Amino acid sequence: MKSTYGKIAAHMTLAIGALFILLPFLWMTLTIFRSPTEIFDNPLQMKLSLSTGIQNVSTAFTSVPMLRFMLNGVIVVIGILAVQISTSLLCGYALAKMEFRGKSLLLTAVILSLCIPVQVPALPIYLGLAKLHLLGGYFSLMFPWFLSAFAIFLFRQFFKSFPDEILSAARLEGFTEFEILIKLIVPSAMPAIAAFSVFSITAHWNDLYWPLIVINSPDYMTPPLGMMFFRDAETGTNYGALMAGAAIVTAPLLLLFLSAQRQFVQGVTMSGVK
Repeated sequence: MKSTYGKIAAHMTLAIGALFILLPFLWMTLTIFRSPTEIFDNPLQMKLSLSTGIQNVSTAFTSVPMLRFMLNGVIVVIGILAVQISTSLLCGYALAKMEFRGKSLLLTAVILSLCIPVQVPALPIYLGLAKLHLLGGYFSLMFPWFLSAFAIFLFRQFFKSFPDEILSAARLEGFTEFEILIKLIVPSAMPAIAAFSVFSITAHWNDLYWPLIVINSPDYMTPPLGMMFFRDAETGTNYGALMAGAAIVTAPLLLLFLSAQRQFVQGVTMSGVK
């Protein structure tokens, strides 16, 4: 009986926590199907209008170049992720399975860099890009994130568990270190790669801070930056269209996590990163 009551209490606690997490998404969905008057006059009513919802979604696509913003977001997150994985796999393998002078110092520097907020190097990076006349494009959006200390540490933790006996046998067969990484370790590291991909795509898809600094043209604006177009100082913010745009921006991340949920959980647990 104690075990049963404990399970019931645990599930109720999790259900309450899930409800608090889902409330903002529920409120966003309800706002899409309400007129501006209904949003402020009676915010708790459950009366919804399908025609209002369709109009708000249509406004979200027609009042701003939403598809362009989404395309820019896809280009940026894929470009960042490709470079991050390419560099982090090499660094993580070197820190996990190779011996060289200064290895411990380098690992310490990687861990310490996790404590540095992204706002700290923002100004020197911005000034450097400005000196090189590289502001205002895709490269300026992606450049600060090409190296990820979190990815290096994540892959290093995952590679540490790979059997050394297999690596020794591969070296005896004439495999180079690069061939060992690509042919043996990377296929087994797909859960860790999937886990980091979810982290990276979510972080850079939702990033507003850096694009707000380096981008001033709608042609390169990412989805969070594009959401600011729904603000109007004269007529007021169109909250219905704003929430419709937010739902459109959020939907790809939700689908990504649902499709990679199993690999995400497996990669986090197997790497030892909590």
